Amino acid sequence: MNFAIYTNYFTDSRTMIRIFLTLFLFVSCLEAQTKISVPYTRFTLKNGLNVILHVDRTTPMVSVNTWYHVGSGYEKPGRTGFAHLFEHLMFEGSKDVPEGMFDQWLEAAGGNNNGSTNTDRTNYFEDLPSNALDLALFLDSDRMGYLLTNMSEATVNGQRDVVKNERRQSYENRPYGMAFLMLDDNLFPPNHPYHWPTIGSMADLSAASVEDVKEFFRTYYAPNNASLCIAGDIDIEKTKQMVEKWFNEIPAGKPVPPQDRTIPVLNEEKRLTIEDNVQLPRLYMAWISPASFTAGDAEMDMLSNILAGGKNSRLYKRLVYDLQIAQDVSAFQNSQKLISSFIVVATARSGHTLQELEKIIQEEIDKIKNEPPSEREMQRTKNQFEMSFYDRLENIGSFGGKADQLNNYFYYTGNPDYFNEDLSRYFALDGTDISAMAQTYLKDNGRVVLSIVPKNKMELSAGGPLTSTEGK
Repeated sequence: MNFAIYTNYFTDSRTMIRIFLTLFLFVSCLEAQTKISVPYTRFTLKNGLNVILHVDRTTPMVSVNTWYHVGSGYEKPGRTGFAHLFEHLMFEGSKDVPEGMFDQWLEAAGGNNNGSTNTDRTNYFEDLPSNALDLALFLDSDRMGYLLTNMSEATVNGQRDVVKNERRQSYENRPYGMAFLMLDDNLFPPNHPYHWPTIGSMADLSAASVEDVKEFFRTYYAPNNASLCIAGDIDIEKTKQMVEKWFNEIPAGKPVPPQDRTIPVLNEEKRLTIEDNVQLPRLYMAWISPASFTAGDAEMDMLSNILAGGKNSRLYKRLVYDLQIAQDVSAFQNSQKLISSFIVVATARSGHTLQELEKIIQEEIDKIKNEPPSEREMQRTKNQFEMSFYDRLENIGSFGGKADQLNNYFYYTGNPDYFNEDLSRYFALDGTDISAMAQTYLKDNGRVVLSIVPKNKMELSAGGPLTSTEGK
């Protein structure tokens, strides 16, 4: 072997060794990362407020994340939209915070904030420099304890109008906007907590009196029906003292009334069609599926990814890439506390009907029922879930950051540090688990099939009578 050849051989060998060591360390790190540690301190104030503290000194920031354990699923027929209305009212001033100053004071301190409502809970967060933590706790405690002090009929009416306008923009006047309201209306029976939309109906929002609104707050926005998570660059003992200073004086509320937890069953296929101001027809197929964190929830989550999670998924490949009859396709497991829904959505390309799309979607669902997904599909899906999972852990605040996740796990499982258990739900699955859940839940005689078609284009529908969205 001459010197040049020997040198190249030696260099290539060293390169191969480096590559091997890099891969070995990468795999080892992945294995180590599957054991996630998010240490926390938890305590409960005398008024029942659950407090969760987590230290993360990556940056000199802190996130204050409050969950009120009430969403639209705690409302009553005829009095809907209250939980979402309070998402707005909670920023409108309280006893010691004049109207408009909540945002102004936070922004002056370099912070930002927001809130969201769904069927199960309402959450609020402030992300700000850690030296401004005292400000955030003051603001949150003042609206928790003393929001009603300054609440007037004018304030309620003003935010009522804002919510009505949001409903028009997000649902009634948006292309395809009424789809999910119609799906829930038909998946769940009239008295079920998930039957009505989180934003409420126009009629209910108009009918609500100021006293109705205040009574809802007194019932559900008490410290014993909330959890407060503070994550970031904090000192545990000092933060505990600050929480006690601001929240201890707020009195506990009465026990929250029990929620109707009847599990709905759909034993028929419902087909309906809506005409809308749209250019392309869109198909929605929906089933009732397992509740969040219960058996079958992770399986349905993975199934949605196998069907429509990216360009290598089954439905995308057939509908969009191979046959080119669809503009887009998606699927998701809408996990909720009482019961969930599994939904497939596909938009037809110009010149194609929703019957064509449904035929292919049904074929792929039947394939998974009869034959488990391949090991390659399962591994690809698990890798995507793992990457997304770790990505969320990099952020302490906003929606989905560690503060929000700690609150999320506490609410749904009772264990704030449910990270390992959550991720292991997906690692434990194989293809037969996915097929079993598809057979169990994706029934042809237990689903809602909704077609949204352009005006006067009923021939593009997948079937079902023309349905009014009036009053939904």
